[in-house]
Amino acid sequence: MDELMKTLTDIALPGQIRTIAQAIIILVFGFLVAGILNQRLPLRRLHPQHQLVVRRAVKYVIIGVTVSLSLRALGVSLGFLLGTAGILTVAIGFAAQTSASNLISGIFLMAERPFVIGDVIKVTDTTGEVVSIDLLSVRLRTFDNLLVRIPNEAMLKSNVTNLTHYPVRRLDMKIGVAYKEDVARVRATLESVAENNPICLQEPRPVTIFLGYGESSLDLQFSVWSTRENYLKLRNSMHESVKASFDEKGIEIPFPHRTIYTGSATSAFPVRVADAGEREES
Repeated sequence: MDELMKTLTDIALPGQIRTIAQAIIILVFGFLVAGILNQRLPLRRLHPQHQLVVRRAVKYVIIGVTVSLSLRALGVSLGFLLGTAGILTVAIGFAAQTSASNLISGIFLMAERPFVIGDVIKVTDTTGEVVSIDLLSVRLRTFDNLLVRIPNEAMLKSNVTNLTHYPVRRLDMKIGVAYKEDVARVRATLESVAENNPICLQEPRPVTIFLGYGESSLDLQFSVWSTRENYLKLRNSMHESVKASFDEKGIEIPFPHRTIYTGSATSAFPVRVADAGEREES
């Protein structure tokens, strides 16, 4: 501690102005070099995720070397600073176990690469585009333009769904039709809608699955495929086209029906149909 105080006292003397100026010049020059190299490194062949990691690593190394040279120019003992830094590192290590866990998890994520920058992923209830993968966290931009930061440890422990990993996606439409409808006719109508939709892929072929007998309808699943870029367009256009085609062919999409049963020992509810005049008076 006495050595550090002596060093700071010597720096403050007027005779050390030239030394201070040299240290400032080293700092300015080092930060300029770090900024220029961070923008102009020839990394076009690397993936954007790897480019980000390399740029930050180079920037931090240059800044660290610059600060060391600047302190050396001021006459500060680097050995003393390294010893102090070692003690602080141990203390910080005990207090930053969560950060260490996130750091290790970040290394695993970068090695495994379940997603990369630009992918759209879903983590629990959050869906968004990956904008950065850092050593401590992953940042997502949601579709309503919000920035969400998720710690790497949470990413490693959660179920992560990559929505844009494969070039094609499937749309599953749950459709209910009235019990009076012919299932074969409904299936043919759905296939015709898919054939007339330019976004819907014909390979893989659309599939109609009979799910079962619902409370008020025959439940079907109609599955069609599209490229991942056109998935949202397909989702909107297919539902609209199915509704229009059903209306054209008279296929009923029923609303829930309820039957009230009062038991065999109970008399039926009295029901009276009111005419138009009575309804207006009420």
